[in-house]
Amino acid sequence: MINWIWFPKSDEATELARKVVQVFENAADEIDSTTHPKQESDEVLAKLAKGLSDSGFAVETGKKRNEKIRVPVLFGMNGRPEKSFDADAYHRQEGFVVEVEAGRGYTNYHFLKDLFEACMMHGVTCLAVAVRNDYRGNADFEKVVKFMDTLYASNRLNLPLKGLLIIGY
Repeated sequence: MINWIWFPKSDEATELARKVVQVFENAADEIDSTTHPKQESDEVLAKLAKGLSDSGFAVETGKKRNEKIRVPVLFGMNGRPEKSFDADAYHRQEGFVVEVEAGRGYTNYHFLKDLFEACMMHGVTCLAVAVRNDYRGNADFEKVVKFMDTLYASNRLNLPLKGLLIIGY
């Protein structure tokens, strides 16, 4: 089962966010963390790649430099990117990044690294972070949602993103 939530909760999810959710829903049987508990994030991304690509995303195809999706953060001499972060999928026109996490999604707070990097990426306005619904008996999706609920409710940290989509698979 695919679960999802959009932040801020006072805004409706964008059309592209809903398309991303649909890509996950279309692959739900193949990626469900309760029935496929040992899948790594790259395996999950591979099962989502065509749907994301069809929705206009450039998608990481491997770990070699030319297979990664690099999103600039800083620009240096002659306007060349000086610092970039990698994204699992990136829709440049919409400024939308997708990150797919597996075991370390919540346990190692990788969702926070994804959030930080997206906030630093040039032109990025929306982020989707996908985590497992279940990881070794832990409700990772629920824990990430609770964390983000706290972040948004406290109003102590203002993010430069228009939207944040959390997906549980």
